[in-house]
Amino acid sequence: MWTVVYMAQGKEMAMKIQKALEEGGVLVKVKLIGKDAGGNDNCYEILVPAAEVEEAHNIIIDIEF
Repeated sequence: MWTVVYMAQGKEMAMKIQKALEEGGVLVKVKLIGKDAGGNDNCYEILVPAAEVEEAHNIIIDIEF
């Protein structure tokens, strides 16, 4: 089961978190959930398997998000 561990505003932030999680060995999905007309402030869910939530949170804290 996939679990949301972070809500990112903007594609750049979502991709940075995704990269950090992948480098930490965590499976990750990024899902667009809100679409801004200008395309700059889209919202993304960062999802990981339920078994990897704690590890994902630790990585996100380490990269200061």
